[in-house]
Amino acid sequence: MNPMDIMKNLGQLQQTLQESQEKLAAMRITGTAGGDMVSVTINGTGEAQGVKIQSEAVDPNDIEMLEDLILAAFRDASAKLKETLAQEVGSMGLPLKGMFGM
Repeated sequence: MNPMDIMKNLGQLQQTLQESQEKLAAMRITGTAGGDMVSVTINGTGEAQGVKIQSEAVDPNDIEMLEDLILAAFRDASAKLKETLAQEVGSMGLPLKGMFGM
């Protein structure tokens, strides 16, 4: 294979990776729990972007329930993110095994 072709392909791969990273950072996935009383939004890299809690979810005598709802909403968002990423990667014809914890 021609070394110039390798360099050209490497440059294209770098550009594709950069575009993918930007797309992931811009992606927003929201998970919910407790009938939408708690929602957590993450980006495509799994970083938390926001949390919303309805006032009826807040019981000062049961903080543990609120903690569980937040955790469940985060897990819901993470599962949705994995599903979205699997669809994206699958549409590119890449193997999914071992990617994104699958």
